[in-house]
Amino acid sequence: MVGGAVRDKLLALPVTDRDWVVTGATPAEMIALGYRQVGKDFPVFLHPRTQEEYALARTERKVGRGYKGFVFDTSAEVTLEDDLRRRDLTINAMAETPDGSLIDPFNGAEDLRHRRLRHVSPAFAEDPVRILRVARFAARFAPLGFEVVPETMDLMRAMVDNGEADALVAERVWAECVRALGEAVPSRFVSVLRDCGALARILPELDRLFGVPQPSTHHPEVDTGVHALLALDQAVALTSDTAVRFAVLVHDLGKGVTPQSEWPRHVGHEEKSVRLILEVCGRLRTPHEYRDLAVLVARYHSLCHRAQSLRAATVFKVLRGTDALRRPARFEQFLLACEADHRGRAGLESRPYPQRQLFREARAAACGVDVRPLLAQGLKGEGLAAALRRERIAAIRAQTGAG
Repeated sequence: MVGGAVRDKLLALPVTDRDWVVTGATPAEMIALGYRQVGKDFPVFLHPRTQEEYALARTERKVGRGYKGFVFDTSAEVTLEDDLRRRDLTINAMAETPDGSLIDPFNGAEDLRHRRLRHVSPAFAEDPVRILRVARFAARFAPLGFEVVPETMDLMRAMVDNGEADALVAERVWAECVRALGEAVPSRFVSVLRDCGALARILPELDRLFGVPQPSTHHPEVDTGVHALLALDQAVALTSDTAVRFAVLVHDLGKGVTPQSEWPRHVGHEEKSVRLILEVCGRLRTPHEYRDLAVLVARYHSLCHRAQSLRAATVFKVLRGTDALRRPARFEQFLLACEADHRGRAGLESRPYPQRQLFREARAAACGVDVRPLLAQGLKGEGLAAALRRERIAAIRAQTGAG
């Protein structure tokens, strides 16, 4: 047994998936034993009964740029230590025999005890995806006190400086980003990437926010990048929904392109954010549900924050713009993201957010309008739509007291 299962067992964490390495065997022997081959780049087999993954021990050799630039050797002569040496971090380069004995040639158990994320060998630098993986593990194990050791951070910086990170393809970047958003402290993922310079390469729109000031009256933390991470932390406290967390992380991207002469104000940042979110999502090929929610949060979060001072017609504008009447589940996601943004300010994390309930009540009032009396008056087309809009705004006004 190798990798994460061994690591998590030593950390007394639940072991959900077990991976195995097989030495001294060939693909033909595995198939003869009833294993089913599923690997594309190198032989991986599913156990005929447990369906757990069994991979032939392998080594890899760098022949080109990026994570695809490798050739693999899975011959029967490859040893277990050869296989473990090619892994990313020492805490992932341990194995356990069937009798429970630990095989730890790179001192991963010691690094676990000292809460260190440390690369196994210089071969780490050959695969740029490992930069993202280290940042993701930092996000996962942050509550346990794990830190990236300086020598590994230096190596990651060198990889960025020599252009290796530029070879990352969109699908792999997004896959690691969305997994990181589901970890315990995803803001740590962003911080590690920023510390090694990779954030400026893969998400320059987010990296630009750091150092951009906001009015201290509303944002005691001042720095827009810091606010983005504080808001992300609040989103984590509110929900496990990675689409909400993504929307919160990118909702203020437009502030990164505000001319310095206008700082610390950011007039019109909402629509600027929408444009940048569309660019980011197009580049990373994010799923539509992530993109669409992020756009709605960027466009309407400022209005949501001002719910208690809005006119009923403006409240209805937000409901209509977010398609709240037809898509209540997404509207709940929107409200969660707005609350996380509101709470993501230094010293204001526990402030109440009554705006969320006000918009819920406004939506319920608008949904409660009965269209049948309007139809009975013979209204249809644009006339019906205008009358229904007036009735819904009146219902919102009666329910919420909006002007």
